Amino acid sequence: MEPIKLKELKRFEGTDVELAITDREGGEKAPAIRKTIKYVLMCPDATHVRFYFDKNKFLAVPVSSEFGGTDEELTAYDAASGLSYSVKMKR
Repeated sequence: MEPIKLKELKRFEGTDVELAITDREGGEKAPAIRKTIKYVLMCPDATHVRFYFDKNKFLAVPVSSEFGGTDEELTAYDAASGLSYSVKMKR
């Protein structure tokens, strides 16, 4: 598995996205939400990629996750927590 490159995630900056987080149990899941990604940065200790909605609120995805997806959608699975993340561009 190749580590995710922050440069590849910059394509989400300034875009409206639909975010969803699900667990491996397949239990109740929170509804997907729509947000605008202002910028994407690495956290200070380089363990998570942060997708900022404003200067204080963000979604943090562990860099140890298995990343995949397309040009318009990012998927990530964190085996340690059992969480799956989906960030899909909306036009």
